[in-house]
Amino acid sequence: MTSSVSARNLGSPVLAELADTVLQPGFKGTTLPDWVRKRLATGLGGIALYSRNLAEKGQIQLLTAAIRAENPDVIIALDEEGGDVTRLEAFSGSSRPGNLALGAADEPALTEAVARGIGRDLAEVGLNLNYAPVVDIDSALHNPVVGTRAFGSDPELVARHTAAWVSGLQSAGVAGCAKHFPGHGATAVDSHDALPTVELSAAELAATALLPYRAAIAAGVRAIMTGHLLVPAYDAGSPATISARLMTGLLREELGFDGLIVTDGIEMPAVSATYGLGGTAVRALAAGADAICVGGENATPGVVGLLRNSIMAAVADGVLPEERLAEAAGRVRALSAWSAGHPGAPAGEGDAHAAVTAARSALSITINTALTAPGVPHVIELDAPTNLAIDPATPWGLGAPLSALVPGTTAVRLDAPGDAELRQAVDAGAGRPLVLVLRTAYRDARLTAAVDRVLAGRPDAIVVELGVPGGERPGAVHVATFGGTALCCQVAAQALAAMLRT
Repeated sequence: MTSSVSARNLGSPVLAELADTVLQPGFKGTTLPDWVRKRLATGLGGIALYSRNLAEKGQIQLLTAAIRAENPDVIIALDEEGGDVTRLEAFSGSSRPGNLALGAADEPALTEAVARGIGRDLAEVGLNLNYAPVVDIDSALHNPVVGTRAFGSDPELVARHTAAWVSGLQSAGVAGCAKHFPGHGATAVDSHDALPTVELSAAELAATALLPYRAAIAAGVRAIMTGHLLVPAYDAGSPATISARLMTGLLREELGFDGLIVTDGIEMPAVSATYGLGGTAVRALAAGADAICVGGENATPGVVGLLRNSIMAAVADGVLPEERLAEAAGRVRALSAWSAGHPGAPAGEGDAHAAVTAARSALSITINTALTAPGVPHVIELDAPTNLAIDPATPWGLGAPLSALVPGTTAVRLDAPGDAELRQAVDAGAGRPLVLVLRTAYRDARLTAAVDRVLAGRPDAIVVELGVPGGERPGAVHVATFGGTALCCQVAAQALAAMLRT
């Protein structure tokens, strides 16, 4: 691609339009701010929505219509992973199983149907790019950011479900975006907080983390999101997002991807702490990225103006070739054109049934000791911190769904309880079935210690893990859902209710 830009100054309207085209900022509120409206009218190429922008279907449709009224070709994106990370259902909990549960069920046809349902929901409210699926391999025991967002720890399994998810989503006319390239799974640091390092050789990456990307590309994925990751096997000096060796050399040339490369949020400290927002944007584009995502609280009029001006200045100064910027803008426009020309998937009831079937197939129940007696349970939910991708407003737990099925059920939620508080909670369930509920306990020593203390006095307790289960299966009965979505919790509650009635 070549550019028509000839003016080497910040006053060039063509250069300003190119710079605006590659930006995908967020904003605050459930209505379109005037500053965003004005930027869209002058060529802003993308918008990233978050749960803070969404209230209910009608409001979302009005919002996306208002956005498109200013720029019909705009890309409107959302990270709807369909599991614990949900935006459309952030305030109710996802009505679908997440990736880990889909991987545990290991029926790619169900995965494709679930993703098709997500695509239909997104298309119905006017969205055309989904920052999903997560195709990281959950290979590091203490990885703080992947967990239930991954299909699993087996690269071949992750690859086949990646292909199914991408095919299902894109059949509805919504572009998929595999993330976080080249793989966030083999890390022990959350890139929302600092810069993780992937300590794998090029051969190890090829045999593990890159397999899902090959599968996504073969399935026709329209976009891939960069990870803010240091990968010394390819580049010991620059994170992947700003590394030409990774973005151009590996992703474009070796893997053959010619779709849209979009950055993870450049406000994340993994990159912004060192390079700043403008510096990260310019370096990412120069390395081969095509769209710059900036979310969180940093997407303000001033910041978006700074990003555009930084990009324009970099072109004017010869730091960013104008041909590279024009190429990036062309890929943004190509994705928009693909979505506009896609007929989408017809409405159908099968996708919701597939979600329930997958959640039930994933459910694992290990009976270590027969329950001594049925009855009305007492539920203790042990809370733990989650990564920043999961909306803190998203509900989780078994207390509510189990109470609806077994009247009289009582429940308490504890956060890092001391001995006295934990003992009081256990005593409240004396003489009744006790249910301990937790999320990914083996990654939090406080939770495993609390479970051990309870089981020492109540070995008959039922233990329910809503996240990634550990290697042990503690409790008289152990239940693993492989996700904390509303659907996964409902399925687990139904199984427990059946046990407690017998």
